Amino acid sequence: MRLRHPDGSTVHLAYSTNAHPAETLEEVLAQLGTHCAAVRSRLGVDRLGIGLWLAHNAARTLDTDVRALSALRTELDRRGLEVVTLNGFPYEGFGAQQVKYRVYQPDWADPQRLAHTLALARILTRLLPDDVAEGSISTLPLAWRTAYGPARAARAQAALSELAEGLDALHAATGRSVRIALEPEPGCAVATCADAIGPLTAAGHPCLGLCLDTCHLATSFEDPQTTLAALTAAGVGVVKCQLSAALHAEHPARPEVRAALAAFDEPRFLHQTRTPTPAGLAGTDDLGEALHTHVLPDTAPWRAHFHIPLHAPPAAPLTSTLPVLETALAALVGGPRPLTRHLEVETYTWQALPPELRPRDVPQLADHIAAELALARDLLTHHGLKELP
Repeated sequence: MRLRHPDGSTVHLAYSTNAHPAETLEEVLAQLGTHCAAVRSRLGVDRLGIGLWLAHNAARTLDTDVRALSALRTELDRRGLEVVTLNGFPYEGFGAQQVKYRVYQPDWADPQRLAHTLALARILTRLLPDDVAEGSISTLPLAWRTAYGPARAARAQAALSELAEGLDALHAATGRSVRIALEPEPGCAVATCADAIGPLTAAGHPCLGLCLDTCHLATSFEDPQTTLAALTAAGVGVVKCQLSAALHAEHPARPEVRAALAAFDEPRFLHQTRTPTPAGLAGTDDLGEALHTHVLPDTAPWRAHFHIPLHAPPAAPLTSTLPVLETALAALVGGPRPLTRHLEVETYTWQALPPELRPRDVPQLADHIAAELALARDLLTHHGLKELP
């Protein structure tokens, strides 16, 4: 969906298709009709933005086969779908029964990550609507923190420089700009938005910026307004924002709260868990570790990296961090000009939710995704943006 900001600029709202993992181009094409077109129909809009996730296999096909890329563009147009942003974080295997730490491989110290991201950028220049000149791609925050020493950090920083050069060359060849957004995530080399300032200012290129994921922001207990002020002062742009909410437990010491949290401890994805302490933020790599060991203090609230559907917070005694998203969105688009123009709802955890909260079938999943997008649209219109046809 497109919305007009009061300053006259266009803000794009999409949802990420990593909610429907697909490893091959054939599977990507199938999901456009099965899922994306169904969501568009429920919203009653002529045009729906999708944040397309292309696994390595599908991206390689599209990057090397002009006819395949043309077929994808044709199918998008036929379905009333448009792409201005790609989710370039997962490389492959996002639909596996156990993803966990594998999602961070290959990292930015590995040449495969650079090659994959440049391939995505080339693809995106061909998928952008005719009246859109700039696209965005979110990517992992350099690497998972373990085994990420000075040598790998230097290789990753060099890769960012090479990436910038490649994006400049692509712009010169196509006339279209693609910007890459590091997506801070707890436990990674760039765990917070504050951590991103160093590598991004060192890279020093306008095509490299930040993907602000509001679930990750909330999990790290970062204040949206303070965070955005620091990014602005450092000259780091917010290339895109992923609208998402984390799992919040106000009183984690209580038995009923721990029992409720245990229902979200599942084997597929990593659910980093954090709590504020007088000495700073404390955390574990996964929710199960927090629940079954005594390493995490429980005298203050816990937040877990579990993408909770925006329109459906869990039942008491748990809740979601939707208020953090609302505060962030007010700062991002509520001012005289938007700080980002690419917004993407990213709830990929539908089948990882406790069984009673999961969609029963494809139509119900489309209902839920449409409800999330409707909520996001309402938040944007509350700040004076107007939906465009």
